[in-house]
Amino acid sequence: MTDLLPVVVVHGGAGFIPKERSQLSISGVCAAVQTGYAILKGGGSSMDAVVETVIQLENNPAFNAGCGSVLNVKGEVEMDAIVMDGKTLASGAVSAVRNIANPIQLARLVMDKTSHACLTAEGANQFARSMGIEEVPQESLITEYSRMRWRKNLAPDANPVESQMGKAGTVGAVAVDLEGNVACATSTGGMLNKMEGRVGDTPIIGSGGYADNQSGAVSTTGHGETIMKITLARLILFHMEQGRSVEDASDLGLACMQSRLGGLGGVVTVDPQGHWAAHFSSKQMSWAAAQRDIMHYGLYTGEHFTQSIN
Repeated sequence: MTDLLPVVVVHGGAGFIPKERSQLSISGVCAAVQTGYAILKGGGSSMDAVVETVIQLENNPAFNAGCGSVLNVKGEVEMDAIVMDGKTLASGAVSAVRNIANPIQLARLVMDKTSHACLTAEGANQFARSMGIEEVPQESLITEYSRMRWRKNLAPDANPVESQMGKAGTVGAVAVDLEGNVACATSTGGMLNKMEGRVGDTPIIGSGGYADNQSGAVSTTGHGETIMKITLARLILFHMEQGRSVEDASDLGLACMQSRLGGLGGVVTVDPQGHWAAHFSSKQMSWAAAQRDIMHYGLYTGEHFTQSIN
């Protein structure tokens, strides 16, 4: 094992974040990454770390996940989430779920308690009830900010995709634990003013996330329809399998998405040795990482601040 372990890296979504919300986004990812790091330092698994990190982000209304989710065209919340364990390639996902405070927790239960990889909509909600997960009122997941953006994007000349690339983002985390096992977790409220039943990249294995001890782990954010077409998470790990560094592989994946489809996005990536990257092609992406008792964080391209965790 290297002295680079353990490590956890999180993102709070790629896009443009208005000035008045950027501090909320940065403080949110910094608080969440410390939660995950404490679990890893205590000998916890990478899976435990990424799930707890993402739960904290789902509970923060500054992000497009859990209680800050964007609304579909009917003004309702439908959420997607995925987890993947690099040791066994076990994965669990949920899509189009409603009335659940922490979809990432449900995704993990799909992985741990069923023989399936993904449950959707009412079936996922039924499974949640059978697992004793309490349903929450729809209203508790809707912020005034989300409602305002929903109304704004009902206008005939609105461009929800353009508008989506900011304001609030999908959340995700990757980690390597002291045993060298990698894991990923990604959670989202999806796309602003999406059609009812629309499912994006997040719950799709290889698109919203992928984890494999033989190469590394990735969690993605950006325009889902674009990410799915190039299976962004898996593409980055393919480049790492060809010997590329986490930084180069992340950039190659994002560059491919932009050149082929004009899509912008961001990723957090780790390899099993503990090297990591938080790269994006969008204007901003809030991100944070914790390693060797140092927290790293940033928002704009080229921005990289550090502070001691202790």
